[in-house]
Amino acid sequence: MSNVFTAYESTIAAVSELKKVEEQTLNTPIKEDAWSIREIIGHMYYWDDYNLHNMVSQMHPEANLPAFPNHDAQNEKAIQSLEGKTVYEIIDLFMERRKQLLEKIRTVGKNDRFTIGSGKRKFSAESFLKMFTKHDEHHLKQIKDFLAAA
Repeated sequence: MSNVFTAYESTIAAVSELKKVEEQTLNTPIKEDAWSIREIIGHMYYWDDYNLHNMVSQMHPEANLPAFPNHDAQNEKAIQSLEGKTVYEIIDLFMERRKQLLEKIRTVGKNDRFTIGSGKRKFSAESFLKMFTKHDEHHLKQIKDFLAAA
């Protein structure tokens, strides 16, 4: 598989390492008016869940996938979905959903191309994941920086 798939999968190990961090630290906002690590991982989990159930299953040659939902509304739903879950439960949920998503997206044909919403750009499973790999890198850097300063 490509570097994109490897990078996307490597996030599982990075997030798993957070199980060694105290719960209080993981529940503390990374800066004023920002999410905690718990919420960041929950947000990543929620997008993986969305992509697994709404996007990957439709990745067929020449398919037009649904447009992504409003990001702010989606992120708000993600945070609400965490209610009653510990940070360690969220980490486990993330790791399991990421594995499921990777397993499913690896079944998409390498040459299959599809569009998203009203866009004209053709995506492959790899280029689709690349968007989310960059997204993961952003959040993992936030987490690393916060933990280094904690």
